[in-house]
Amino acid sequence: MNELRLGNQLEKLREEQKMSQEEAAKQVGVSVQHIHKWENNQSYPEIQHLLKLGDIYGTTIDEFIKSDAALQSRINIIEEEKEDDDELLHPGFYIGIGIMFLGTFLSLIIGNLTITMVTNIAGMLIACFYKGILKLLKDIKKDFYEQG
Repeated sequence: MNELRLGNQLEKLREEQKMSQEEAAKQVGVSVQHIHKWENNQSYPEIQHLLKLGDIYGTTIDEFIKSDAALQSRINIIEEEKEDDDELLHPGFYIGIGIMFLGTFLSLIIGNLTITMVTNIAGMLIACFYKGILKLLKDIKKDFYEQG
């Protein structure tokens, strides 16, 4: 099977319909820049846009996905992340609890309750939002390398 990137496939299908990017954008309900980025493999359309594109071009999401190995890989990563979210006690939970205990221990030695309060708040935030913090840091790193 000849594998095409999704963007190349979208461009080919649009041209087969003898449609401009402007016309496609209007029918999908997005800007021309979205169509341009999708067709140049700079980003992927959201699922609802893929559905509309499938209707416009007479194909299915299944065909879009099957033709793009990179898109399949991204979908697999998303599925793995969802499975990871099912973990009840992730490393951030243990890190957060450890920080809270450390702060309590230090406040007993030093005698400063402010340390306990600050470390308990920091520990609770880490325990609760560990995965969100990691995702934020990964996104920042990704943005940094894409711009550099």
